[in-house]
Amino acid sequence: MLLMPKRVKYRKSQKGKSRGLAVAGSQMHFGEYGLKAIENGFVPARQLEASRVVVARKLRGTGKLWINAFPHKSITKKPAETRMGKGKGDLDHWVAVVKRGKVMFELGGVPADFAKQILRLVAFKLSVKTKFITREGH
Repeated sequence: MLLMPKRVKYRKSQKGKSRGLAVAGSQMHFGEYGLKAIENGFVPARQLEASRVVVARKLRGTGKLWINAFPHKSITKKPAETRMGKGKGDLDHWVAVVKRGKVMFELGGVPADFAKQILRLVAFKLSVKTKFITREGH
């Protein structure tokens, strides 16, 4: 099941700008290892879900994963071959707005080399560049 807000004040959101550094969420809080975004961008809900599935398969009940990104922003799309005008398109999908420096995933209860291997697989699923971090050497 894809992540999305239970309810929102407005169904359609404006695009906005994707720049600046993450202030909130730039530190690790839960696990020993993390995956930190090193560029700004939008991460769709289906990428977060694919990441969660790949970790669940690899962990096999050991360790714990924390996902610190949630898709709050709605993205709209107009149908293909539609003329300009006639209003904003219908809601297509939800994205998490990720800024540079945000710790998106945290992993705990597993050895360092295994955590690095798992978070590498997660990084392949994401549309933003990331780096592996540990609690000692942020």
